[in-house]
Amino acid sequence: MTALLQHPGYDEERLKGVAEKLPCREVQAGMLLSLMGQPHQYSYPSIFIYGHRASGKSHVMHVLMKELELSHATVSCVECVSIALLFEQVLLSFFGCDAASLLPRSPSLSDFVRVYRQQCSQSPAKQTRYIVMEKAELLRDTDASLLSALLRLQELVEDNVTVILLSEIAWDKFRPNTGCFEPLLLHFPDYSKSELQQILSQNVHPSYSAGFYSAYINILLGVFYSVCRDLRELRHLAALNFSKFCEPLAEGKVKETDTHKLWKHIEPHLKKAMQTVYLREVSSLQWEQMQQMEEKEAGALRGLSAHTHVELPYYSKFLLIAAYLASYNPARTDKRFFLKHHGKIRKTNFLKKNEKTSNHLLGPKPFPLDRLLAIFYSVVDSRVAPTASIFSQISSLVTLQLLAQVSHDDQLDAPKYKCAVSLDFICAIARTVNFDIVKYLYDFL
Repeated sequence: MTALLQHPGYDEERLKGVAEKLPCREVQAGMLLSLMGQPHQYSYPSIFIYGHRASGKSHVMHVLMKELELSHATVSCVECVSIALLFEQVLLSFFGCDAASLLPRSPSLSDFVRVYRQQCSQSPAKQTRYIVMEKAELLRDTDASLLSALLRLQELVEDNVTVILLSEIAWDKFRPNTGCFEPLLLHFPDYSKSELQQILSQNVHPSYSAGFYSAYINILLGVFYSVCRDLRELRHLAALNFSKFCEPLAEGKVKETDTHKLWKHIEPHLKKAMQTVYLREVSSLQWEQMQQMEEKEAGALRGLSAHTHVELPYYSKFLLIAAYLASYNPARTDKRFFLKHHGKIRKTNFLKKNEKTSNHLLGPKPFPLDRLLAIFYSVVDSRVAPTASIFSQISSLVTLQLLAQVSHDDQLDAPKYKCAVSLDFICAIARTVNFDIVKYLYDFL
């Protein structure tokens, strides 16, 4: 495949090294080199590279720029929260600290062009300079003139410079409504299953053979490929579950060639791991601790439908806890339980003397969605950052009949729910996430 990277102006040995570091992306790298041309020639003003997440866009650009020793400035549009930081990063990479210091405190586009042209006249480019913009879709939220200017920056600064935009969305959705200079387009397709197998199999564990690790990757892709094509997520899952896959070998129960027995051992564990695909709600260490805790409490959970407890995602457990608290605690007690700075509340005033009936005897009461979410964010606290789709998990809990929706389907403004699980059930759920639910129940004050 190295023949695809043969290009005049570049050393063949370096191109061979590039091809070795870009498995399954030699075609895209060769097309990109063709668009870039030879180093001393004027390149096209702008190139737009698009493809899904983890399709190799940034990796290909990084390897090409580093291995071929091309003059470049890599700018992350996530880190550059202002236009000033973007301009400063470009000048710093091409001309050094002195050039970046020439920018005013709040530079405009004209200030950047002026300083760039001034520095370019002092040190003209011998080869093409490349500005690589990662997460370029964020440029749509900035000034409309910035994107148009970057696409034709070569003309504005009168320098051999090419702007390369890396994005996860297609150009048709990226193009500004005001019109702009049209860049060259290059698409990075998703990795196929065989390509993912080839790439992931390169991370061979030093204690095991390449064939054994390749068989493990084949099993992993057989489970996750239908729901996850993200290379980074699959690499994370492979590293996370490999120790569990090797347990029978460490115990001497099976051999490396007993693939069927190894598959039977890892299958339930992979099904648990599927609950956290893409969500990344817990770290690898937290996931391992949760698995150890669940194994220790397996005996206590057998009589409480242990399968349901284990299969619930991490956030869904907290949502169910919040729903239980909202169902069995009076709404007026939320301030005392969940507000950190609620001031002093005397227990004599807080408890009504005529309240003698337990809320658990009366049964669950309906609660609105906004109260559920308020309690949920309070009990989650700083354990994890809420990044998952909370509303879809609420719908899943309703589908599993752990929550009951008591309002009509056409009542979209204020849906109401009731928790449909028992006290023993929710206590078992709370133990799996180290949450003492009894301290937050009004009946147990």
